[in-house]
Amino acid sequence: MKTTSTINRRNLLLGASPTAALMIVGAATTDSAIAKTATTTVDYVPTFFNAVEWSFINAAVDRLIPSDGRGPGGLETGVPEFMDRQMELPYGHGAYFYLQGPFQPDAPATLGYQLRYTPREMYRSGIAAANNACRTAAGKAFADLTPDEQDQFLALLEKNQVQFSGPPAAAFFAQLLENAREGYFADPLYGGNRGMAAWKWIGFPGARADFTDWIDQAGRKYPYGPVAISGARD
Repeated sequence: MKTTSTINRRNLLLGASPTAALMIVGAATTDSAIAKTATTTVDYVPTFFNAVEWSFINAAVDRLIPSDGRGPGGLETGVPEFMDRQMELPYGHGAYFYLQGPFQPDAPATLGYQLRYTPREMYRSGIAAANNACRTAAGKAFADLTPDEQDQFLALLEKNQVQFSGPPAAAFFAQLLENAREGYFADPLYGGNRGMAAWKWIGFPGARADFTDWIDQAGRKYPYGPVAISGARD
């Protein structure tokens, strides 16, 4: 794992986010205020991921959405909790996927999902394969690598340059990154975006009934805090 990491983690997170149009220019909350709403003190016991898998998920999320940037990190906003909860819902069991063959693992992304794995199966098989690859290369599981080594390994996964016994490495990385993004920006009802910290960072109004007056005011700060589906406010 000598390859230099090509992952710009914060840009990866924001680049494909559905809320990217509301970037930092629209933020109405300071970073220090956001930090007060995002905390790592909340205890959560995973129901799907086992202890080894949970260590992997937390370590990977910490590198994909780090806390050493302008916005809150993935761990303090509860992204791993979101991901674990999703595995117990119909999504995790593949209810929204077409899972009948023929399967085409080399098909272009424009043709949609072409693999046989449900999200649960993707994680279970992918994490085991990733840890095996890390042990072969460095003698340690992914969670025990240094942050730089973890970045390098994630970059190799993204480029499909790790040999997996299960799903393609790039497909596993894509699943991991997609769910991390979703957990970061989803309503807190689903376990992530704790304290609406990610919404506060980008100035997203959340589930407010009406904010149409601000749609065409690009670059102007949104003056009101977000509202969650539950009715919770800033």
